[in-house]
Amino acid sequence: MRVFSVVLGLWLGVCGVIRAEETVHDAIDSVQPKLVKLFGAGGFKNLAGYGTGYLVSSDGHIVTVWSHLLDADVVTVVLHDGRRFFGKVVGTDARKDVAVLKIEAEECPHFDLAKTGQVGPGASVLAYSNMFKVASGDEPMTVMHGVVSAKTDLDARRGRYEVPYTGPVYILDAVTNNPGAAGGVVTTFDGKLLAMLGRQVKFSGSNTWLNYAMPIDELRPSIEAILSGKSRPDDSLTTPEENGSDFSPLDFGIVLVPDVVRRTPAYVETVVTDSQASQLGLEPDDLIVFANGELISSIRTLQDVLKRLTPGDDLQLTVRRGDALVTVTFRVPREK
Repeated sequence: MRVFSVVLGLWLGVCGVIRAEETVHDAIDSVQPKLVKLFGAGGFKNLAGYGTGYLVSSDGHIVTVWSHLLDADVVTVVLHDGRRFFGKVVGTDARKDVAVLKIEAEECPHFDLAKTGQVGPGASVLAYSNMFKVASGDEPMTVMHGVVSAKTDLDARRGRYEVPYTGPVYILDAVTNNPGAAGGVVTTFDGKLLAMLGRQVKFSGSNTWLNYAMPIDELRPSIEAILSGKSRPDDSLTTPEENGSDFSPLDFGIVLVPDVVRRTPAYVETVVTDSQASQLGLEPDDLIVFANGELISSIRTLQDVLKRLTPGDDLQLTVRRGDALVTVTFRVPREK
């Protein structure tokens, strides 16, 4: 009887392992079609021109990390079956390091943002991404097994500058945050969405590279606001002529490069001495990429945002300096 019990126990254990492996394989098979490969702007100071994203709607909405990759007019999106689309940025939230793209596709496999999970330290997870551009067509993406070491607020930097996102993150015991991995996902072993992999950053305290992911619960409000269109400028707002203000970059101490073509990037040429811009540390060659959360694709786009300001408002600018993002907040003058 004792021998029978031992054999039965071993058999049940083996069956349990087999079922667990089958569950993981089923999860991977279900998650891979919801991921996309992104190809966009790159090459500047050796920045990679590829990344990862994940579908969140059946009609082609894609979430990823905001990065230099999206500086291009359009981004090439490759689905799990190798089909290629051109994606356009429809909204961003610089404070959450998140961007949403849209492709013209239908019936896309996607994650349901209402069905996400939470885990604590010690939980085993799977991380999916297109790190090192291992996939460029219909090849599957990289899947890594890791463990959640901790859940804590992010204290990290990119180069010399603090990263915009400062909320809770999962610290992962796996080398997940490699070139191209940003925008990938972390799931449970049964495929439930947990978090989005962030950009390559260093822990401020020890100057070591961090492997982390931002919980979807932290990002969901921003994503849903973008999907609903609430984060986009309201065309029904009063025009500059109606509200009596028509602010320009110079009102904040910023002199931009000459606007010579339709899509001239909003580069800072000089900063006026003793102005708000100089006090906040803006520098020549800074590229303005966000203004009050709106993506700035040109000098004219920035001017449109400034014209909608009201005296006494705040103006938050995010600039790209080298491969870092720096965010500063101006106070809009009470008088023009």
